[in-house]
Amino acid sequence: MTKNSPHFSLDHSRLLDSLVATDKLLIIQDLDGVCMGLARDPLTRTIESRYVHAANQLAGHFFVLTNGEHIGRRGVNNIVDNALDAPAQAREQGLYLPGLAAGGVQLQDRYGSVSHPGVSEAELTFLRTIPGKAEHFLRQLLAAPPYALDACAITPLVDASVLDNLASPTININSFYQHFSNQPALYLQVQQAVAGFMEHLQQQASACQLRESFFVHYAPNLGSDDLGQERIKYSTGENAGTTDFQFMLKGAIKEVGVLLILNHYYYQHTGHYPLGADFNARQAPREHSALLQLARERFDPAQMPRIVGVGDTITSSSAIVDGQTRQLRGGSDRGFLTLVQALGKAYYSNNCVLYIDSSGDEVDRPGLNAAHLQRRADEPNLAPWPAAEGISDPADPLGLDVVFCGGHAQYVAFFCTLAQRHSERSR
Repeated sequence: MTKNSPHFSLDHSRLLDSLVATDKLLIIQDLDGVCMGLARDPLTRTIESRYVHAANQLAGHFFVLTNGEHIGRRGVNNIVDNALDAPAQAREQGLYLPGLAAGGVQLQDRYGSVSHPGVSEAELTFLRTIPGKAEHFLRQLLAAPPYALDACAITPLVDASVLDNLASPTININSFYQHFSNQPALYLQVQQAVAGFMEHLQQQASACQLRESFFVHYAPNLGSDDLGQERIKYSTGENAGTTDFQFMLKGAIKEVGVLLILNHYYYQHTGHYPLGADFNARQAPREHSALLQLARERFDPAQMPRIVGVGDTITSSSAIVDGQTRQLRGGSDRGFLTLVQALGKAYYSNNCVLYIDSSGDEVDRPGLNAAHLQRRADEPNLAPWPAAEGISDPADPLGLDVVFCGGHAQYVAFFCTLAQRHSERSR
């Protein structure tokens, strides 16, 4: 990207007009930090009812792609139910958010019908044991030195941190970052201890002949090493670094989810599954180039939609690796947004990547410098990169076409307007 790059646009009106005029539109969107605020305790998350209804207006053109889950105590379906007037409304009217959760292995339609294609009962059984193990681990950790917390302090920390998701059990340590805000060294030790616990889970899985079933996803992260393992973003004291440690099924990576969603989109609009009706995340290749090649072989260019990828978790940081300074790029949304961008180039479909600045929420994240980007809107020759420190860099292959510095509230307003105008156009 050059100094005069068109990326980092703040022109939402122009984008809106362009998307309304698009005949074949497909929105693939993350959830936390995008359509609802990031929360230290996921149980406190809320979603606007107008957003839920707007998503329904875009039925057939909108799918979610999240590392969270649809179901369970902390699932998004509960949040949707709480946003509506009656508990049964979402299921009766098809108001649940369709798409993929748990990184791509949990599939849901608008009526809340959920399945886990390609996942074995043995894998699910092992995953069900993890929340209890995580609670025991954290209680022991916090009761011992150097933390030595009493029970009344430990219980709320553990309750907020152990996410009992079915297909992606998680330890979320946002509450630890707040608790140890004046003791950053202790917070760093928590990060290291949780990473060790995740490795111990991998050893237990191996003993159950399930070593090749799982991987650990860190969010945010610093990309992957040469072995394909994600790099933890350790806290520097100035930021929280990695806060989510997710034990996930292999194949549950968002870029694979893009192809699964496309497979369902084509079926809904053509009556044909280009990848087969039973295609799932466990069968798909994981390398970006192989995914792109598979798409080019199977998806009819005449039916390829214009894809809008929407996310908020992207990182770019310099670090010393093997004695050399390298730019490490990661974030749980980077992979799927990069594939959306690549598909747009391969199919000449004018795909668009939207970035939502979630730094104003409860979770520590790098944020955009809105004032600098506004100045750049008036001075096109001004380089955007000082506004995106920790998020992107001048050599970043992922271009953030349009950004929402106002966070999820600004995006939700945009999304609702888009849904209304798209609905009116389709009548």
